[in-house]
Amino acid sequence: MLRVLFFFYQWFIAFPILLVLTIITALVTIIGCFIGNSKVWGYYPGRIWSQLFCWISFVRVEVKGRENIDKKTSYVFVANHQGAYDIFLIYGFLGHNFKWMMKKSLGRIPFVGKACAAAGHIFVDRSGPKSIRETLNMAEQTLKHGMSLVVFPEGSRTWDGKLQRFKKGAYQLAIDLNLPVVPLTIDGSFAVFPRSSYLVRPGKMILTIHKPIFPDPVIGHDIDALMKESYQAIESGLSEL
Repeated sequence: MLRVLFFFYQWFIAFPILLVLTIITALVTIIGCFIGNSKVWGYYPGRIWSQLFCWISFVRVEVKGRENIDKKTSYVFVANHQGAYDIFLIYGFLGHNFKWMMKKSLGRIPFVGKACAAAGHIFVDRSGPKSIRETLNMAEQTLKHGMSLVVFPEGSRTWDGKLQRFKKGAYQLAIDLNLPVVPLTIDGSFAVFPRSSYLVRPGKMILTIHKPIFPDPVIGHDIDALMKESYQAIESGLSEL
């Protein structure tokens, strides 16, 4: 009975509210970034929107390890990708200003794509070497004065909740810019909203912020060691499915 009631709540109450909130947030972001500071307007409206998304969906959140990061330091955050609610968990509760590195195709989503572009989030264009270099140049200009970047090194959401193989792109960026990498473990998002479902399930998500992996002051990062260490850190925060 409760499942039936929640189904009607989600589709006839929560979904319309969240759709309106998404449009309002996108418009506020676009207008705010146009007339004001994109560091403020490109982050805080989205943060509030994400927190409301979780609250309206009856999703509880716990954050561990905030003491491991400094708001004035720029990082490359790398996180596992369990489901769509990973976006709301990180945006709403990481507590550190950042930009997303996202697929270029996401820029075509009505309202959301324009808002992401206005906020300065980085769309990855892999159409050729020149486009990739332009993406890296944009990231280099963005990651200054405490502004950070969040990347999902798995590339896409998992189908079974298990940690997938990491790709090198996010790590190469950290190496090129000589930035510390912070592994983030997302746990519980798969149970809340798996890739194969159209119904959100009330539950709890845990975001674990691990200690930063700093580059060696002389030789910088070693990409293989960096990928292995961050993978192990993320894996250590996962519960058994």
